[in-house]
Amino acid sequence: MQYDFLKNFPKRMKSVGLHGMIIQNSSQKTTWKQYGIQSLEEQMNLIFAVLLFIMEQSLKEENCTMDDIGAYLDELLSRYMKKSFSFEECRKLGDFIVNVILCNEGRPMYFEGYDFEQEQYKKIHISYVANKIVYLDQDIRRTSYYLTDDGYNLLLSTLEVESNMKLTIHEMIFQMHLKKQNYDKAVDEIRNIFNLMRIQLQKIQEAMGRIKRNALEYSVKDYQQILKENLDTLSETKEKFQNYREMVKSRMRELEEQNISVRHLTEQEAGSLDSLRTIEQYLERTVDEHQKILSSHFDLKALYTRELELLSQMSMIQRFSFRGELYDKILKNPGALKNTDIFLKPLFNREPDKIYNLNKAFHYQKLSEKNKDEDTEEELDFDEEHFRKEKEKRQRQKLKKYENSLGFLLDTAKKTGETDLKNLADMIKENPEDQEKLLPDVEIFKEIMVELIRAKEIDLDALKKERSQYIQDQTGDFRLNRMLLQLVEQIPDGEQIQRVEITRLEEKEPVLFQNIPDEQGEKRSVRCSNVRIRIIRNEEEML
Repeated sequence: MQYDFLKNFPKRMKSVGLHGMIIQNSSQKTTWKQYGIQSLEEQMNLIFAVLLFIMEQSLKEENCTMDDIGAYLDELLSRYMKKSFSFEECRKLGDFIVNVILCNEGRPMYFEGYDFEQEQYKKIHISYVANKIVYLDQDIRRTSYYLTDDGYNLLLSTLEVESNMKLTIHEMIFQMHLKKQNYDKAVDEIRNIFNLMRIQLQKIQEAMGRIKRNALEYSVKDYQQILKENLDTLSETKEKFQNYREMVKSRMRELEEQNISVRHLTEQEAGSLDSLRTIEQYLERTVDEHQKILSSHFDLKALYTRELELLSQMSMIQRFSFRGELYDKILKNPGALKNTDIFLKPLFNREPDKIYNLNKAFHYQKLSEKNKDEDTEEELDFDEEHFRKEKEKRQRQKLKKYENSLGFLLDTAKKTGETDLKNLADMIKENPEDQEKLLPDVEIFKEIMVELIRAKEIDLDALKKERSQYIQDQTGDFRLNRMLLQLVEQIPDGEQIQRVEITRLEEKEPVLFQNIPDEQGEKRSVRCSNVRIRIIRNEEEML
């Protein structure tokens, strides 16, 4: 099918038909005029009020006869709508609403919805109210009315679910369909989730447009509402959708491998595989929408704050009528023209904002005589390419020092499972050549230890998973997690290391390292707290 969004179109049309048939049956009847009810609004309010009464009686499993409906309408019209009718008139009005409008005088009601898969119209049966025979006081025979499934669906659709619950509800239904392997229904739910997030993003963009036009027209209540909706949407973290994506990928691989090596897939399994591919695409787009909403959320807050600050500054500016304060007074006294500079001078105190003229960028710019003279006074020999290469070379050398120091810590901890700075200080005293590896200079060693203490625990499996899911920029700066992961992958049996734990030990005596060079090359002593570095392997975690 070319347009997937037209799938199950008759099902959507049934929801439309539930409302459409009531409007059609009501608007064509002239009986309303006998009760002084002519507008469509009054008709709809009364019809749905009667439907709610029937639903309430149905839920309580109590009888709902025409006498009950008449008594209900009698109180409703006299107490709230200020219309005076006798009980008999109210009973006839109830009979008209139930039997003529809702039951279509006993004739079946059909609404046609086009089925784009079968390329033909499909008749959809609609029934709001049904009835049954009951006996009151064991001998009085009466007709009792109750709601059908269509009636319940109609009324439940009129009471909108709170916006902060919509995403949660659809996510729960999507999870249930995945567990039961109803992939075709799961496609509809993940599409609904994506649509809700796209609608939220559009609401943010619309709010930003209104704020830019006039921040005063955007109330604080609206601002609070959209921020609350954003936070509710963002609370459904993208980690949850990424987990769903991994689950969907694993099931896709199972079906694809089964199709290749075991047997050909059945028609139902092939359909499930197509549905899983669609789900994976929507999950990827949902994660992207989540990121856009997060970015737009902060942009909205910054924009609203800036616009309100600008408005508050404008209120401090003294305004005047140009015509009344200038033109009219000059017309009365033309001699005042010679003093207009005193009046207009404050307008030109501020330097005008510079605007980049794109057309000028493609024109030949002639140097002024002043700039030409300055250029001839001194010539600078500056090789930008050579400077850039030298800068990159120094950066690589510095990163190599970081790598050697962190690698020395990791290798020492890997031999026995853990190490600490006190043991390292004793090792350096016995083998002074190791000092340059561990402590190339004071600043590098200090930065590494600060980052380790701040991290406390580094989960290497999580880092590998994150690296596989995101594209990271390769910068020349020191990044502890990235460098540690690279070092672990380079050493033998590094894949067995699951995580690294860093603990600051409370000891009275500090650890002392002597004759450590700083950035200027001067020798210094370093005193620091003792820190333990422990290597956790996969088999240790299992034990």
